Amino acid sequence: MAGGVDFIHARTPPDLRLYAVGDIHGRRDLLEIFHRHVAEELKSDAPGDWRIVHLGDYTDRGPDSRDVLELLAQARARDSHHVTLAGNHDLGLLEFLARPERYGLFMTNGGIETAASYGVQWSGPGFCVEDEQALGAFHAALMAAMPPAHIDLLQTLSTSFACGDFFFCHAGVRPGVALERQSVDDLVWIRREFHNHTGLYPKVIVHGHTPVAAAEIRPNRINLDTGAFRTGRLSAIRIDGADKRLLTVTREGVTQSIAAVTP
Repeated sequence: MAGGVDFIHARTPPDLRLYAVGDIHGRRDLLEIFHRHVAEELKSDAPGDWRIVHLGDYTDRGPDSRDVLELLAQARARDSHHVTLAGNHDLGLLEFLARPERYGLFMTNGGIETAASYGVQWSGPGFCVEDEQALGAFHAALMAAMPPAHIDLLQTLSTSFACGDFFFCHAGVRPGVALERQSVDDLVWIRREFHNHTGLYPKVIVHGHTPVAAAEIRPNRINLDTGAFRTGRLSAIRIDGADKRLLTVTREGVTQSIAAVTP
């Protein structure tokens, strides 16, 4: 483990259980099933302490962004054990609310679906956003439709969370830069440099952002984005000391498997 911690040896602090869940993208149904499963486990197992880390990208593309934000806002208000991290799509929504851009992330990557979940329909010609008047009306309607609690949630998302031998963020980290000095841009956007790096970090990086067919575990990182909005599979991990289990959430329920490094 020279120079870092690998997946096999990584552990949570004593008597603390960690859950992390990947990109949700408007799949309120799957998030509810996941939260219900965790609540049942916590009730039956009663660990000394616990955290649920949501890795970001709550909005866009899927059908129920509004209800996802409502569920998370209520969960966080009810219990500080819920950790909510920022994804690039969540920040893209905030950027659109602050200044509507015709070709920004929100309008070109699922923002139409997010607005529709608030009852706001795009009235322009198809997905053409050249009509400034239509864009302004669309922006104003979305601003009026979003509850203050949802905007507050988005504005107060963290960009990373560290616990035990694990470091959680949406996209990944830049190799060679200390974890505490990572830029927000890298934490929510990085891909190639991070994915191609095989060296160990001071902590195992738990992330989403880049969809994979199945949860991917490397010695130095764990990718939990399995494209839930499209596949109907939301991936999560439960870490309890040295014990690590993958959770696969579908509309039929939650299945568990022992987490091991992907061949």
